[in-house]
Amino acid sequence: MKVIMINRILAVVVTYNRGYMVKSCIETLLNQTVPCDVLVVDNASSDDTRMILSNISEERVYHMHLQRNTGGAGGFNFGMKHAVEKGYEYIWLMDDDTMPRKNALEELLKADSILAGQYGFLSSLALWTDGSICRINRQKFTNALHESIELLQHNILPIQQATFVSCFMKADVVRRVGLPIQEFFIWGDDIEYTRRIAVRKGMPSYIVGSSVVVHATSSNYGSNIALDEPDRMERYKYAFRNENYLYRQEGLRSFAYYTAKCGANIVRVLLRAQDHRLRRCGVIIHQYFAGLRFNPDVEFVTPTEDRSPFPYSGQRLHRKRSRFQ
Repeated sequence: MKVIMINRILAVVVTYNRGYMVKSCIETLLNQTVPCDVLVVDNASSDDTRMILSNISEERVYHMHLQRNTGGAGGFNFGMKHAVEKGYEYIWLMDDDTMPRKNALEELLKADSILAGQYGFLSSLALWTDGSICRINRQKFTNALHESIELLQHNILPIQQATFVSCFMKADVVRRVGLPIQEFFIWGDDIEYTRRIAVRKGMPSYIVGSSVVVHATSSNYGSNIALDEPDRMERYKYAFRNENYLYRQEGLRSFAYYTAKCGANIVRVLLRAQDHRLRRCGVIIHQYFAGLRFNPDVEFVTPTEDRSPFPYSGQRLHRKRSRFQ
């Protein structure tokens, strides 16, 4: 029997080994002033995440458990694909440590109305747990703020990139530009995707300052390969490789900027790193050249006739392992 979705908006939450955190995220989503369905994509968690999700009986919450960790990029790819296939009109993306304020979704929909639906994506204002701006979620503004000055009265400003910490878009945009690149695994998949929409596809996109979320990260520091802990170097491999692809898509000038950025990071490591300088520099140099060979395809998705509900936690979902993982 075909089942119609409860709401036209699907919040896609990607989680990995943070059952306690994703439960809080779900609670904030269920308490929104405007209702939405919730899909939690569990990246093969090995903690109690699966048990926590299976104990949630709210009919608006669905959860899918992947057989292997596909990273944030793979998780969002998977969730967004299902949102489009199931016929949702809007998709709202966030990490499992994102806690939207009660009216966050309502404010995004107000902006949708003010803009008459003419936008690529909308991004919320992300605060840290102490109320300060969350540094890793700062949006990048366009160079044409003066052209949108009338939107300022609505707390709406044009941007060209954002993270997936409360990123809102129409399913039609996903059908037009494709899905996040799952081979990115982690780091930069959201920047590539939002820039694909706003910069490469030329769809005006905006931050909605009245839509506020709290990003409950353990600290409020930006990334810095010179100062970060040695055990995080594996993550920087993805960062520099993925950025190589991103900047190559935007032309020679952008790639020249990326090259200069890599050089600046090497200098920063030599001057400021307290340990493992050769290892840190090696990550930058190796991934610079590895990135030149990194050319993943963009995957596209179309709606299907299947409107049956998402499977619950009792059903395991399989996906092919990427050659880049």
